[in-house]
Amino acid sequence: MKNLLTSIGILAQVGLTLTQLSAQEKKMNVLFIAVDDLKPVLGCYGDKLVKSPNIDKLASHGTVFLQNYCQQAVCGPTRASLMTGMRPDYTRVWDLKTKMRDVNPDILSLPQYFISNGYQTAGIGKIFDSRCVDDDFDKPSWSIPYFKKSDKYYPASTGKPEGQYQKPETKALIVKYTKEGQAKGLTGKDLTAFVDKYIKPSVECVDVPDNAYIDGANTVHAKEILAKLAKDGRPFFFGVGLTKPHLPFVAPKKYWDLYQRDKMPLAPFQQKAKNSPDMAYHTAAELYAYSDIPEISSFSDQKVGLDMPIDKQKELIHGYYAATSYTDAQVGILLNTLDSLGLSKNTIVILWGDHGWHLGDHNLWCKHTNFEQATHAPLIISSPGINPSKTKSPSEFIDIFPTLCDLSGIAIPSHLDGKSLVSVMKNPKATVKDFSISQYPRTLDKLDTERLGWSDGQYMGYSLRTGKYRYTIWMKDSFRSYKPFSEDLIVATELYDYVKDPNETVSVVNEKEYASIAKELNSKMVNFLNSQYKKFSVK
Repeated sequence: MKNLLTSIGILAQVGLTLTQLSAQEKKMNVLFIAVDDLKPVLGCYGDKLVKSPNIDKLASHGTVFLQNYCQQAVCGPTRASLMTGMRPDYTRVWDLKTKMRDVNPDILSLPQYFISNGYQTAGIGKIFDSRCVDDDFDKPSWSIPYFKKSDKYYPASTGKPEGQYQKPETKALIVKYTKEGQAKGLTGKDLTAFVDKYIKPSVECVDVPDNAYIDGANTVHAKEILAKLAKDGRPFFFGVGLTKPHLPFVAPKKYWDLYQRDKMPLAPFQQKAKNSPDMAYHTAAELYAYSDIPEISSFSDQKVGLDMPIDKQKELIHGYYAATSYTDAQVGILLNTLDSLGLSKNTIVILWGDHGWHLGDHNLWCKHTNFEQATHAPLIISSPGINPSKTKSPSEFIDIFPTLCDLSGIAIPSHLDGKSLVSVMKNPKATVKDFSISQYPRTLDKLDTERLGWSDGQYMGYSLRTGKYRYTIWMKDSFRSYKPFSEDLIVATELYDYVKDPNETVSVVNEKEYASIAKELNSKMVNFLNSQYKKFSVK
């Protein structure tokens, strides 16, 4: 009997050990939450006004990367870089019309790589920018066909939006002008432009359910998808893309009611930075496309961007905060669904906003620059077994691909431009890089190109961000880092000291006291560009 009990005990221990090993060997799931135009106006990033309890809760369980930067401050290019772990000069996506695989057919995406490592991959909403991939939202990336918008998830009380709007008067006008445009024979983009000229408000506040808008409807759908993935039992990579707080700032009334319009914080510095080049700025064309925006201002020594009455500034900022809180609520639903399905202990959750957004600083709105408010973007990663923390270690979106591989126990592809951040997650004082790099292209018109004597009007600004400084160089003649670098191609430089001047009021690149710093950062920039050129040469 004693021998029998001993044998049973041994078998029980062996069985327990095998169960533990099986649990350890089981691959972790990935919930991959992408948020459009979300800057770090979140409680976990120190914002005292915003109401973001759900994202803050995620942050309390994960790592908050306080010094994270995008590769290019516009949707298509930055998402192509993030999803492939490669910089824009490799993906060759610098705009909102280039199809990533048209110019780089064999490029490897993050979810595509997870498929090859035994994962199911699925997506809904905006992960890639749809203009930069195929009609299946990059078909090689998804083992399950991409989930497209479905009208059945909108409430019967409102029906689906017209465009992005639910206000009855707006919907009626959209229908009216659409019919007028069609009567004129207009179709496609021409029809859209005709309607937008008459009715395309930048904000909307209506008392409707969350799922009256696309993000709420997609979140309801995402709950169903998560349940099916959980039931299947295989490891999954599930991307959920939320479109707010992208323009227009539409959100249910209850999120607008979280804030008081007169308490909205205006940007403290709304001018062109002293000694900065015109090419660093833009005229807010994205916002100007809306029908309730005042006329654009022109560039001058003192004024740039888009002049905006204070009342409209406060309305837009109010809308941005309301849309952010609306998005936060959808994140809460996703996290609660993970909990209810028993997935939280075996799921890596990552949340990122694809770039920042100007809310009046430098008289700028939208993104499309190399300034701090456009390039600084939130990144939060929660992984079971890693203690929560906040880190000021530099990070970039190209680091997400290798980091998720590392966390999932998958070999990191050797060709990636980014680096794993797992060591930083385990020790927030650790660093894996000294700086982050962002870039943005500009185009000069023909007259200015001829006046300056350049071979063409295409130029690129590369911006190097350390913990304290930002150093930017503007390169002429269609320079890209796959071409040999030459000092002769530099047409302008900028340097900002964020300790003394957090609002970027003056570029100090030519000031004597910053000469050694400018020289050091220029050397880092040149070394970076030369190292990129060597990579392309080897390729």
